[in-house]
Amino acid sequence: MAKTSEPTIIKKYANRRLYNTGTSTYVTLEDLAVMVKGEEDFIVFDAKSGDDITRSVLTQIIFEQEGKGQNLLPVTFLRQLIRFYGDSMQGLVPSFLEYSMTSLTKEQEKLRGQMSEAFGATAFDAIEDQVKRNTEMFERAMKMFMPFPTGEGGTSAGATAGEAKSGKADPSDLDDMKRQLEEMQKKINQLSDKP
Repeated sequence: MAKTSEPTIIKKYANRRLYNTGTSTYVTLEDLAVMVKGEEDFIVFDAKSGDDITRSVLTQIIFEQEGKGQNLLPVTFLRQLIRFYGDSMQGLVPSFLEYSMTSLTKEQEKLRGQMSEAFGATAFDAIEDQVKRNTEMFERAMKMFMPFPTGEGGTSAGATAGEAKSGKADPSDLDDMKRQLEEMQKKINQLSDKP
């Protein structure tokens, strides 16, 4: 089916079957994974309630891919991600992860360009170097979110009891984090410009 500007509507029925309204066919999670890889946008609705369940279906796709041995998410990352649920930083994490993935995608395109120029051992060196840089960038970013060791309750040592209960960070803290994110992006851009 040709790509359109409107997302394809997928309906999920009580029997767990997924129905693609664009092609009028039943599809599997694997079919939806192919659509994602092909950059075909879709929205999944519960056929009975009409609720948008796209997020949970995408999470199911990731779960299935991880179960097949295609592990992209390190255990450390998963643990840290779980710790952010209910934390005062929870509201900032989605935009940070989206920003990080956008940056990684841009770097991926540069890496593909380097590989097309150098079909040899240098291409593998470039891949290894890029993986190291991306890993270091991610580790620095995660340290920024957790500048202090976490206590038993999962909140950082610098968080106040009021912040832990309310789930809200001080606005000046958020401004400071935004500034740090901007500085980190500048450093990432500088690193990616190096040969």
